[in-house]
Amino acid sequence: MSLGLPVGAVINCADNTGAKNLYVIAVQGIKGRLNRLPAAGSGDMIVATVKKGKPELRKKVMPAVVIRQRKPFRRRDGVFIYFEDNAGVIVNNKGE
Repeated sequence: MSLGLPVGAVINCADNTGAKNLYVIAVQGIKGRLNRLPAAGSGDMIVATVKKGKPELRKKVMPAVVIRQRKPFRRRDGVFIYFEDNAGVIVNNKGE
């Protein structure tokens, strides 16, 4: 899958927690290479903070899952899919 959200990206929050924007801090499960920014794609677990939203949610590190990305990715049947925006949802530590 094409990874369209590097560390430092700001994405929309698509759930009803009260958060508006999420800032990507890290991507779970990325080993990395020298000088390469870790990047996330749709379905990847990230570590994020809330940049805009309810005051009780801001300035806390929390896990999230990317659900939409603008960068096109190819399905096995050959169809390229991309969305209108980049978005994620806040989850608990188990990913639920």
